[in-house]
Amino acid sequence: MSGADVIDALAGLAPGSAMAAIRERKPVTRAQAQASYAALFEPAEVGSVSLQERFAVAVFVAGLHGEADIAGFYRAGLVRSGASDVLVAAVYDAVARGRTTGPYGAFPPGPLSVEDGTGPVFLAAAEGLGERLAAALGHVHMLVFHPRDADAASLQALLNAGWSNGGIVTVSQLVAFLAFQIRTAAGLRVLAETAA
Repeated sequence: MSGADVIDALAGLAPGSAMAAIRERKPVTRAQAQASYAALFEPAEVGSVSLQERFAVAVFVAGLHGEADIAGFYRAGLVRSGASDVLVAAVYDAVARGRTTGPYGAFPPGPLSVEDGTGPVFLAAAEGLGERLAAALGHVHMLVFHPRDADAASLQALLNAGWSNGGIVTVSQLVAFLAFQIRTAAGLRVLAETAA
């Protein structure tokens, strides 16, 4: 995807369209979003998080957000990375089992406590994913649906599955970036439909 603007593609913005023109008014923001995509999915050095793991996380995050088209975009990257059909199916199975609403969790006692809510904690099955990726998807689910509940024990589960501190940071960065990218693309789609 190098060279093409990923958010434009995910939002379905045609070059020269009104929405594309609006995005062009913020060239620094646009360039930084594209650079973030490249750093996470086209890195010069992959490091401790393989491209296959990165794309699997992306499919899972997009699926949890109910964005089938964006999940499909990242699925293509997962397949290009050499993922087996078994792995791809296992990621989609994890999406199906992990879908819920949220956010859940508890704030410290105080005025925000009225927003406390309980919800399911997701544990991905290692079958088809492997223990390392299963632990990562459990962490991803925690960040998406239980951000207030993340704690040392949830991070320890990643360390126990073989993730390094740097790898945990990368997975967390993927979740943050994807949340931004998904919401931006969805918002642009809605604006484009409203303007049409």
